[in-house]
Amino acid sequence: MAQTREKCSSSSKIWLITFGLICGATFLTRFYKVLEPDHVCWDETHFGKMASSYINRTFFFDVHPPLGKMLIALSGKLTGYDGTFHFEKPGSKFDGARYEGMRIFCTTLGALIIPLTFLTIWEMTKNLDSTVIGTLLLLCDIGFLTLNRYILLDPILLFFMSCTIYGVFKVRSLTDEGLPPFSSRMLAWQLYLGASLACTISVKFVGLFVVLFAGLRTIADLWNVLGDLTKPVSLTVKHLIGRTITLILWPILLYVFFFWIHLTVLSKSGNGDGFYSSGFQARLEGNSLNNASAPRVLAFEAAVTLKNHRTGGGYLHSHHHLYPAGAGAKQQQITTYTHKDENNKWIVKPYDREQVDGVVLVRSGDLVRLTHAATGRNLHSHRERAPMTSKFMQVTGYGEDGVGDANDVWKIIVSGGKDGDEIQTVRSKLVFIHYLQACALTTTGKQLPKWGFEQQEVACNPNLRDNNALWNVEDNIFDQLPKMSFEVYASSFLERFIESHAVMLHGNAGLKPKEGEVTSQPWQWPINYRGQFFSANSHRIYLLGNPVVWWGNLAFLAVFFLLFLVNCIREKRAQAFGKTVEGGENATLLNAAGWNFVGWALHYVPFWAMGRVLYFHHYFPALVFSSMLTGIITVYLLQSIKSFLSPELGRTVYQSAIGLVITTTVYSFYLFSPLAYGMSGPMSNEPNSTVTGLKWLDTWEF
Repeated sequence: MAQTREKCSSSSKIWLITFGLICGATFLTRFYKVLEPDHVCWDETHFGKMASSYINRTFFFDVHPPLGKMLIALSGKLTGYDGTFHFEKPGSKFDGARYEGMRIFCTTLGALIIPLTFLTIWEMTKNLDSTVIGTLLLLCDIGFLTLNRYILLDPILLFFMSCTIYGVFKVRSLTDEGLPPFSSRMLAWQLYLGASLACTISVKFVGLFVVLFAGLRTIADLWNVLGDLTKPVSLTVKHLIGRTITLILWPILLYVFFFWIHLTVLSKSGNGDGFYSSGFQARLEGNSLNNASAPRVLAFEAAVTLKNHRTGGGYLHSHHHLYPAGAGAKQQQITTYTHKDENNKWIVKPYDREQVDGVVLVRSGDLVRLTHAATGRNLHSHRERAPMTSKFMQVTGYGEDGVGDANDVWKIIVSGGKDGDEIQTVRSKLVFIHYLQACALTTTGKQLPKWGFEQQEVACNPNLRDNNALWNVEDNIFDQLPKMSFEVYASSFLERFIESHAVMLHGNAGLKPKEGEVTSQPWQWPINYRGQFFSANSHRIYLLGNPVVWWGNLAFLAVFFLLFLVNCIREKRAQAFGKTVEGGENATLLNAAGWNFVGWALHYVPFWAMGRVLYFHHYFPALVFSSMLTGIITVYLLQSIKSFLSPELGRTVYQSAIGLVITTTVYSFYLFSPLAYGMSGPMSNEPNSTVTGLKWLDTWEF
């Protein structure tokens, strides 16, 4: 008994020393040169701007949920950043701006991923060797280091994801120990897991993948409890109720709360207003619709703006520029534009004259002309193909000072109404039918090329049931009618919450690469095919995975798949012969590796089906799982080899192999560390470059 206690005490000391060394190495590698370079790097230009917007309480549009950006803003505010730096573009010098707190905050969360990974692998395997190797692979990955040292959402996402994975396996351990479902310890860990799930998906929607992972692991836990015939079915029901509350309702409540904070803080009008509905904008201080008033109904000669009802739809817009040759008639461009602008204003006129006597209301079924206020051109369509959507007809600006031709006439109809109905500001959903061509004014959602200033295409659709052909009057300027407050149109929190998601999801699906931007495809990620510059100035930072780690991970994914097949066949044959397959430590390791394979697949395979633009950094959540898998399978293989050798030889081979893996990994980190900490001098393909020897693939551009 005394020897057993002494052995446990010794093991605990080794565990603590190992964990301490990992934490120390993490601190040194993550915070070394953390404030260099002292200029904006890569997507710091976006998330720095958004942090400034939170500090200034200015509304903006982004495709990601708000938690990560709010935390960056909070860290900046608490460390003296005043929100005045513009984060104009990568390479912009900070010049005294207090960026340090935000960068150190993101780096801190990125650093905490390493000890969390250590705790997670230990929770899965209770094997220190696999824990050390799996953790060391992440610790020594240059790409993982680079991605987690800047003002980005990725370190925050990966931190909360790591918290979730640890929580998943902690709850599994407690379930396997037979802890009651409503015990304080079980509930505390489940609440922690639920909070981690909420935080992960509140940073980026890809957090949904780890939510699915946690769901699968929870189903497996409940299945195991149900399969224990020594326990009553009521125990499974209690576990189900407990997890419904802590892992579904609690995360939803937190998620909604984060959005409430987001919409409460961003109370002032900003450059993102135009992506949202008129009712949404009426809640924003400084917006033309906030604390404003306008006539309740539309009259002829009113100056109006027309907002499209498509999710994220913009305002009907024109400018002095013409369509180029090959894009239909060389007449004035008509687009939708998502920002407030004087070029969004149109004058509503009768179809057959310039003026009316007195106040004449526009009613559903009337024929009208829409004259662009700034240029005097009429909204016009004809039998020319639209520039981007050949099945639709081109819409242009035509005429001089409101004088055009019969192709300028449109019939205005209230959707769901009847002829003679009044046109109400904001509330009426309008369809504009071309009088001669019998097509509906619509926006296709397609982005025009540079000649169209990357605004969205407007066209005329012969299909009059087009759901994107709905518009509403937003600004309604007409002094001869009494005005009413826009407060009656303002959206509730629930309406804004739902609309925010519709606009974010629409924006996410429509993301396109910017000019000169380096994008990538999912097949390139596991093989470390191409990296990405974070800083391209004299102090060059290049996001690239440690090839030893990445190619090793790829090989071990294949090895695991083979081991899994062999193990399945072995178990099936054993069952056929009536034998029992022994469990033991190797079975635990293989089971842990299996769950990591599932996690890797959930965080990688879905990207093959995505139509949006993709980047190299999207693979890093999957890298966490593949690194843990590699550590586990390494020890599994070595223990299997050891079992075929004599005890002394087996121990020597095992320890030598572990030492070789650790040494190789650490040396590869040292070799490629300039990519993360900064390179200067000639590029790798130029004479006298100090990093020429590191360019193992021609596609690496550093």
